[in-house]
Amino acid sequence: MSKSPKYWNKAKKFLSKKDKTMSLLIKNYKSPSETILTSRKDVFFSLCKSIIGQQISVAAANAVFLKFKKKCKNKINATTVNKLTSVQLKSCGLSRQKVKGIKSLAKQVLNKNFNPKIIPKMSDEDAIIYLSQLRQIGRWSAEMILLFTYNRPNIWPIQDIGLLRAISKNYNKKYLPPESYVSYLNKKFSPYCSVATWYLWRSIDPEPIQY
Repeated sequence: MSKSPKYWNKAKKFLSKKDKTMSLLIKNYKSPSETILTSRKDVFFSLCKSIIGQQISVAAANAVFLKFKKKCKNKINATTVNKLTSVQLKSCGLSRQKVKGIKSLAKQVLNKNFNPKIIPKMSDEDAIIYLSQLRQIGRWSAEMILLFTYNRPNIWPIQDIGLLRAISKNYNKKYLPPESYVSYLNKKFSPYCSVATWYLWRSIDPEPIQY
């Protein structure tokens, strides 16, 4: 795991000046353990984890992922996953759709139809579209990959329930907060929406978000 992104301290100063609420959140959640958007820099690993975690609780996702990791003999890569049968993957607790998604991902990496190395050169929106072409990966999952795996500084995941809840709580808005207000905050916090998102998440969950 790497250290926090280089832009983090600069982003905190920027957001603190821009917004009183954000300034308070940044003061409330500073700690030595603030290793924030740490990343494995392993997009295949992250995509597998994303697919496994969809529509189930965090605890259930962790349990399934541990079984998946064991089945891969701790080597979660396209070659290893491609060798596993659908039956082996299902035995980890994966649904049929998730098995298809993970198998498809492994095949596309191996045949180079999906090439993670080109993502760093893409804009945020182009990268989201590229990732969303993968089976079982929608816009929200793509944004989480950009935020946590690539540490992009300006991701504002407006489909994320936690972010919307946090906006409602911290800015005294009804849930769901108005789209116009979410858009207003997006412009206000740019180019550091990822950092603002992280602090807003912390305001409703004391544990730092990991992905």
